[in-house]
Amino acid sequence: MTEALMQTADPSVRLQRMNARLAARRRTDRLFGLAGLAAVAFSALILAYLLVSMSASGIAGFQRSELRITVPLAGRLQVDRTLLARPNAASALEDAGLPRLVEDAAARDLGPDGGALLSDDAWREIAARIVADPALLDARALAVSVPATDALAAAGRGDGASKLRPVAQRLMREGKLVRAFDWRFLTRSDATSPQAVGIWGALKGSIFTMLVTLVLAFPVGVLSALYLEEYAPRNRWTDLIEISINNLAAVPSIIFGLLGLAVFLAAFPNFRSAPLIGGMTLALMTMPVIVISARNAIKAVPPSIRDAALAMGASPVQVVFHHVLPLALPGIMTGTIIGMARALGETAPLLMIGMRAFVASPPSNLTSPSSVLPVQIFLWSDEINRGFVERTSAAIVVLLIFLLLMNGLAITVRNRFEKRW
Repeated sequence: MTEALMQTADPSVRLQRMNARLAARRRTDRLFGLAGLAAVAFSALILAYLLVSMSASGIAGFQRSELRITVPLAGRLQVDRTLLARPNAASALEDAGLPRLVEDAAARDLGPDGGALLSDDAWREIAARIVADPALLDARALAVSVPATDALAAAGRGDGASKLRPVAQRLMREGKLVRAFDWRFLTRSDATSPQAVGIWGALKGSIFTMLVTLVLAFPVGVLSALYLEEYAPRNRWTDLIEISINNLAAVPSIIFGLLGLAVFLAAFPNFRSAPLIGGMTLALMTMPVIVISARNAIKAVPPSIRDAALAMGASPVQVVFHHVLPLALPGIMTGTIIGMARALGETAPLLMIGMRAFVASPPSNLTSPSSVLPVQIFLWSDEINRGFVERTSAAIVVLLIFLLLMNGLAITVRNRFEKRW
């Protein structure tokens, strides 16, 4: 027993044991660091896979099948050119026989049934070019690329009707059926054909809805945070309000949709599926997030700022609005943009208030029927036609870009105006 105590008391033994414990702690630290690095790498790998897979699928969604034909126009269309400056210019060209002229050109270039291979609205794209440049009416031969029918486009992808596959293969070999980038996908609205759909209507509806959400949620949320943090007395009522706000931030979004259905649509029944109702519903969902982030940003302002302003003779209102709020604004803006990004991707609340209707034209104002990007993606994903699957991937890419831009804006605002104490 005495010998063991003597060995324990030996400095060299204690040093060895200390070194062993230190080496064990360092191994633990290295393992923890490697585990953290592995977690970050795995998350980055999943994110990269998501972005690459969505981008690869979205590339096909930004393309459409087009037929290349040559349309002779010189002397073929007898139309008053002054009508081309009016809103019904396409109707004037239709009455002059442009659809028939396009079908004849397709039959000559593609075969006897060439006219049946063109989309029903193919002539409208040529009409839009003529309206933009009336001098094309004097062109001896106008080379154009017009959309093919859904059946021919499907046959070109290999999943259409077997009777059209030989035709599609022949036209592809001849270079008359091509897959071309569809810029107008970004400027058209919803349609029944994947060859004619676009996202501008849903994108414009999302912009209107986010505008209403921001106008309603931001000032109310910031003023509420200022009152709770700077003016409200500490009692049971304020404690109850704080608990309620924290609970509202965790409420499922579908509940806010039910609230919008029961309250806003009951008050404004004629504005069903309008961006105004959608924005008011999303404002209720976003407001608790803004209040919480704004309170944290206001709380992060050092008390010395307040004391110095009061010592210089500033009133409590001047202290809050001239000193505290400007210094807390970067954090408030960051939380607001993150909350808006969450609202942009919500679907369930907007489905409850009817923003899932087929809308063939972009909304003209805040009370016009509209759809939004997440709901448009949901509707297209439910279609059987594979062409809509590709368009869905393209719409997802646009939504991701929109979200990345909003989060990038939040990071820029934070880094630009952030103060370090």
